[in-house]
Amino acid sequence: MYSMTGYGKGNASTDGREMTVELKSVNHRYLDVGMRLPRHLAFLEDPIRSALTNRLSRGHVDVFVNYRNLRSDARNVEIDAPLLTAFVAAARKANETLGLQDDLSLTAALRLPDVSNVRETDEDPDALLALLGGAMKSAIDALLVMRKQEGDRLCVYLGNCADTVESLTNQIAVRAPVVVEEYRVKLNERIATLLGSVEADRARLATEVALFADKASIDEEITRLHSHLTALRSLLIENEPAGRKLDFVVQEINREFNTIGSKANDGELTKLVLTGKAEIEKIREQVQNIE
Repeated sequence: MYSMTGYGKGNASTDGREMTVELKSVNHRYLDVGMRLPRHLAFLEDPIRSALTNRLSRGHVDVFVNYRNLRSDARNVEIDAPLLTAFVAAARKANETLGLQDDLSLTAALRLPDVSNVRETDEDPDALLALLGGAMKSAIDALLVMRKQEGDRLCVYLGNCADTVESLTNQIAVRAPVVVEEYRVKLNERIATLLGSVEADRARLATEVALFADKASIDEEITRLHSHLTALRSLLIENEPAGRKLDFVVQEINREFNTIGSKANDGELTKLVLTGKAEIEKIREQVQNIE
């Protein structure tokens, strides 16, 4: 089982180029990718998305890419010769007009506005793709390690919650027949109080008790609850992403408890149902984090 929450970082360097990829993921209904990378690396977006799609199925993943080119040919210095010529001509004209001393040197000329410009050289796309591949693999590996560790913790937690729900289900199953018997006793006592020494219609009494028992019967709900809990435990150890399936099973478990609650004519049963629903809510919240 894998959680959808995690962090991974990968580095790769070769031939004077260095790239770092950081991945941060949280829960999301589908696989959703957000990228932050330098503009000149925008062509790497599709390879990044493909790498994530191949190894992740759900979660919102933020991708951060940092790149440095330390090669000697990483930058070019460009001189705007026409602009420099214009500056020199203007300076000479001013010298002739005003009689100023000409101290214009090459060093001073290069400091003039917009005369010189440092430009990044065009990158080698193949080299960057190879660099990205190594950094992405390391980052995804680290991300999956963290997601697996969190998934293992969730698996234990959800298993314990399932045990609690099953224990409550068994208590409800034991309590339900007692409710019917208590109803029969109370009905007898009420009739006896109302009629006094007059003999009650035992057949009618039995019919009323039978109708109540049928209306309050939760045998089917109990059977389905055991089935759903078995399915939940199976999904916890499944090798495939099970988050969506678990979400569905939890909805069904909650549905059965709601039905039992609507049939409950007993304070103890109601208490057990409310406790069960609180435990199911814990499961539902954590299932949202499972891939």
